[in-house]
Amino acid sequence: MARPTNSRSTSNPSLSVAVSVSRTGAVSRGRSVTVIVPTSASSCAYTVTRRARSSGSPARCEDAQPRCEYRLVPARRSLPREVYVLATVAFFVAVGYGILAPAIPDFARDFGVGRTAAALVVSAFAFMRLVSAFGSGGLVDRFGERWIMAIGIGIVATTSAAAGFAQNYPTLLILRGLGGVGSAMFTVSAAALLIRLVGNEQRGQASGIFAGGFLTGGIIGPVFGGPLTEISLRLPFFVYAATLTMAGLVAAIALRNTALSTAPVERRGLRGSGVATALRDPAYRAAVGANVAVGWTIFGVRFATIPLFVTEGLRLGAVWTGVGLGIFAVANAVLLWPAGRFTDRRGRRPVLIAGTTTCAIGLALLVLPPALPLFLASMAITGAGSALLTVAPAAVLGDVAPARSGSVVAVFQMAADVGAMTGPLLANALVDSFGYDAGFGLTALVMLAAAGLAVVMPETRDRGATTPARPGRAT
Repeated sequence: MARPTNSRSTSNPSLSVAVSVSRTGAVSRGRSVTVIVPTSASSCAYTVTRRARSSGSPARCEDAQPRCEYRLVPARRSLPREVYVLATVAFFVAVGYGILAPAIPDFARDFGVGRTAAALVVSAFAFMRLVSAFGSGGLVDRFGERWIMAIGIGIVATTSAAAGFAQNYPTLLILRGLGGVGSAMFTVSAAALLIRLVGNEQRGQASGIFAGGFLTGGIIGPVFGGPLTEISLRLPFFVYAATLTMAGLVAAIALRNTALSTAPVERRGLRGSGVATALRDPAYRAAVGANVAVGWTIFGVRFATIPLFVTEGLRLGAVWTGVGLGIFAVANAVLLWPAGRFTDRRGRRPVLIAGTTTCAIGLALLVLPPALPLFLASMAITGAGSALLTVAPAAVLGDVAPARSGSVVAVFQMAADVGAMTGPLLANALVDSFGYDAGFGLTALVMLAAAGLAVVMPETRDRGATTPARPGRAT
């Protein structure tokens, strides 16, 4: 095996790598050979292979004769086990939230408040996630990912269980708001840890697996949420607390030997300097812009506007909302893993452009006169685009973010929350004033704006490629 040096030629887009080959039949034992590798090659680990230039009998190349050339082939390596641990944690979190979400508005209404006040309970969680995300990034920088993740999950579990005992509306509102703080701690620390676990050549696949945990849990959770809500409106809060406890235990135990999560932090000036530097990078701006569009469309309009469009625009029953969202989820799930592999092999930029433009096309179908086939096609196309946008922005973030970059990750996460909060408000305001075509048209334009940022960004797959740190090894 051979590892590349950091020497890079400015005039030749290749990486000069000095390798020591000891295999008989290639080079005399201990002899060093310089190999030229394209900069697009994987930088993690390589296998040295020999290829004879002539078509005659195989050459022994005992003295590295000119008639032979050597090349480095990326060695196949499985993803770190911590990636699957994080996906398991995400699954438990998403299952619990899927069980709880349908019960929150009805539980709030049981205290005699109106629909707006009931919706405020949901908004309080999202708002506190947003305002505490940057502070959570600072905590990750100071104390490490593993502990902040476990503490964040613990906060959400504790406040959820307490909310199940709430006797009045203000108590429920405060507890859900505090839960948003813990949720921000979890999401920022998990994303920061994922960045540090894998190298550039595996980041897309790792992002896909992590997102797959959320997706699977988000599909399974609501299946049990309805029946549990029928038993008691308080029961989902306790079940959510139980699934979060499982997630917290998995994070605290299975990640305890991950040395990089407790490695000392290298101080680099003011806390905001990393974010300021990152925002000057067009690739980081493209990732943040894509995340705003994802929050606006996937987390916002999909749940706040699509159901109303089905019942009011298409004049169909709510069952068709479920069918449409189910098609969206299936398209997303089917393409998630291939999207991750393609992102790692072909680069982040083309996937980011394809994802944003695909979503824009899907949304544009909803601007046309309402029709059920167009709606179902829109959900399939937008779901496919969302799979690309699940992996590509996160991979770009990992490429450009420095080590122990909690604050940079936090701003990226906040972008999705901003989109999720503002998107439904602006889109539905246009719906009230001009109709659904205006609301969906604005959402499509947001996606196209994100596509514009992706077009002008540089490719980041090979930027500063380094071998990821492994458990038990200092970083």
